[in-house]
Amino acid sequence: MIVYLFVYFSSLPNNQCCRYFDDQTTIVDFVLAYKPQTDSINNERRQKFIDKLTKAGLITEKDASQDDTHYVKINVPDKILKKYCEFMKMKLPMKKLDGQDRIKPKVSPRGTLESMIPNCITKRFNPTKRPHVEYRLLHEYSESKSYLFDEKRGNFFSTGIRIAVVNFILERSSFKEKPSIGSNLFMHWEKKDSNKDSLEEHCACKDNAAEVKYFGIRQLLKAEDEAGEHPFYAAFPLHDGCVKHKDTTRSIRARLLVDWASVKKCLTYQPLDDIKEYFGVKIALYFTWLGFYTAMLAPAALVGFLCLLYGILTFPTNRISKEVCNDSTTIMCPQCDKYCGYWYLNSTCMISKIAYIFDNEATIFFSIFISVWAALYLKLWKRYVSRIQYRWGVLDYCSMAEPPRPEYSARVKNCKRKKYNFYTKIEEPSPSFWTQKLPTVICSYSVVYVLISMTVATVFGIIVYRMSLKTSEKFYGDSATVSGKLIVFPMTTATINLLVSTFLTQLYKKVAKKMTDIEYRRTQTEYNDSLNVKLFLFDFINYYSSIFYIAFLKGKYPGYPKEYNRIFHLRQEECSTGGCMVELTIQLATIMIGKQLIAIIKEYFIPFLKQKYKTLITWYYTNKTEMELPQSSGQWIRDNKLLSWGELSLFKEYLKMVIQYGFITIFAVAFPPASIFALVNNMIETRVDAQKYLQFYKRAVPKRVRNLGMWYKAMQVITKIAVISNAYIIAFSSNITHRLIYMLFVNPTHTDEGFVNHTLAYFNTSHFEAAAHPDPSMYKNITVEICRYAEYRNPPESDNPYERSLLYWKILAIRLALMVIYQNLVGVVQEKKRTTAITYVHMER
Repeated sequence: MIVYLFVYFSSLPNNQCCRYFDDQTTIVDFVLAYKPQTDSINNERRQKFIDKLTKAGLITEKDASQDDTHYVKINVPDKILKKYCEFMKMKLPMKKLDGQDRIKPKVSPRGTLESMIPNCITKRFNPTKRPHVEYRLLHEYSESKSYLFDEKRGNFFSTGIRIAVVNFILERSSFKEKPSIGSNLFMHWEKKDSNKDSLEEHCACKDNAAEVKYFGIRQLLKAEDEAGEHPFYAAFPLHDGCVKHKDTTRSIRARLLVDWASVKKCLTYQPLDDIKEYFGVKIALYFTWLGFYTAMLAPAALVGFLCLLYGILTFPTNRISKEVCNDSTTIMCPQCDKYCGYWYLNSTCMISKIAYIFDNEATIFFSIFISVWAALYLKLWKRYVSRIQYRWGVLDYCSMAEPPRPEYSARVKNCKRKKYNFYTKIEEPSPSFWTQKLPTVICSYSVVYVLISMTVATVFGIIVYRMSLKTSEKFYGDSATVSGKLIVFPMTTATINLLVSTFLTQLYKKVAKKMTDIEYRRTQTEYNDSLNVKLFLFDFINYYSSIFYIAFLKGKYPGYPKEYNRIFHLRQEECSTGGCMVELTIQLATIMIGKQLIAIIKEYFIPFLKQKYKTLITWYYTNKTEMELPQSSGQWIRDNKLLSWGELSLFKEYLKMVIQYGFITIFAVAFPPASIFALVNNMIETRVDAQKYLQFYKRAVPKRVRNLGMWYKAMQVITKIAVISNAYIIAFSSNITHRLIYMLFVNPTHTDEGFVNHTLAYFNTSHFEAAAHPDPSMYKNITVEICRYAEYRNPPESDNPYERSLLYWKILAIRLALMVIYQNLVGVVQEKKRTTAITYVHMER
């Protein structure tokens, strides 16, 4: 709520903004901003670039503002729009045909869950305040068949299409004398009916990476002269009106701010068609998925809350905690060599109480539920998104139909080898797989794996730090505070891990981008997927490695007092009497909640401060506040003060949510309330993200995508890992399975009475290793003959002292059997179903 209020009161003044050329009829589709300079190099580059835009058919006009910033306003005429829409394979609405109503989807794009959620929980939009969105058939535009398209319909070429076309030309226009790669590419398309199939006359197969810096608006934004100045410092499309226009029928931006970008609307359906119309399919699909994922979190959060409530309500009947707290005679073996003393079992009373709240009979049910929920969520999403894809005309969209990236075109400019593209129906230059593609991929991922190894090494260093801290006399000096220290200790290490992982993330992003740049990725979709895989792989290891250690390795192979398993002569960490579940819960909660707090600061407060800082700087140099601007001031002046979109802006949003999905599913047993925190966070974040994109950031260039890309595959992998992880945690890390085995197969009364004593083995202190024996002088020369430790081993007086007991192997066999049963039980929901959207495609064809 604090974030919401912070953003709510930061709205811009209510001034009428102009989005037209000086003739007040030609609309501005795109704007380039620059500072007047005396440097002839930048002026020459800028003028050449503008000349190339004019030659490509765009209309340009210069404009100077009061803050010493000059702007180049750009408009794309309808004639150019038609050519590029055909070249870019844009799908546009066709004329209404007889029988069209028969193929109209009967299910609204709000999705499969609409019938599952009662109206008392969700609210619809007021239909009287929203324009009706008519369903229209979409098809790839062809200028030769323009009579099939409804060109006379208002807004036939939407603002999003106009922006996308201008951006396409900007990215492929040169600022050199020779023709640009993009121009030649388009010139070839114009002559595609001739016998010339090549993009241009290529000579040798040669890498032309140096050509990249001579064309495209991205290179002009990066180019610097000796004084560090750029030909252009910003390029952006305009927002649709000011943020406080009350007339929602005139401005789609105002409509979205009222109906969507408000925390008060968090229980209202998202206007997906308006979002797609304003931001494009790529961003709209992200919010579509986020809304669906958040809605699916509701049942998971409810069940998680009930499991937590069960642990709290049944806590008074917890016999395990009572046995631990009431036992004042059982002496436990030291947890470190020499400087750690013996301690009483009841010193872990607090931990045993906390452990029961999260580790009880409801744990098994919740783990099975969350695994089934995850598989069901992926299945329902495929059905849900197929209807969205069909409605938005991207169901059969393929990345191979995309034009090549300008950087890729420049690198393969002189490549003689060609390959026929079945989607574009032309031959394209294709670099050699063995001599060009494969070496760059090997080099790229080799560097990636080195950095991932650094992350694993960092986690290993933290583990060694924890083991070394165990030997500190000051840490375990007072046995009366052992229980409290066992809680503070994992919190400090979790905090250190969070800070280190955050630092490594920033370093890795820069390296991953550099490595992806050297690869031969033909389209922007392929490039983004390659970069996303690298970054996700690193973040997966970065955030989950320490948790995996606690869940799967800690306390599993410590040895026993006579013969400990050591690393660098240090004893391995051991779990407390109640297992490692409490520490796993603390680690998970610290990282998950800490990530959300850091994300709030980075994504909401910092953009707010940056945007206000830019406004303050502008006021300082012009001595005029925004309120003093003329009523007809250009929209480009206001938008220029907003923050720019980064290449990884949307990636960060996806990554944050997929990592969150991993926390919820992979470690569901350890922290059932995780889904509750995720639900509340996502409900607020969806609306605040919307407000951030509409108010604090420049308008994004619309992009087309078919689906979530690698993110759906990442969630599939996480779901499969979650099944194995939860099965392992329940069988080996949780205490509940151990208790059930004891009640069913060991205790004749079939209760858990005596369970704590049953899990502790006996050790004769005279059998300690020489370096491991506690120093009696440090503990008032108290003599202890027998101490206990958590293991299933024979007592010292048996024929085979300290060997694994037969009961240990029986319990191990039962645990492995439970893992197999658990995985097969969850696998029942893994069958595939055919999406119903295929029916609509056949009907349309």
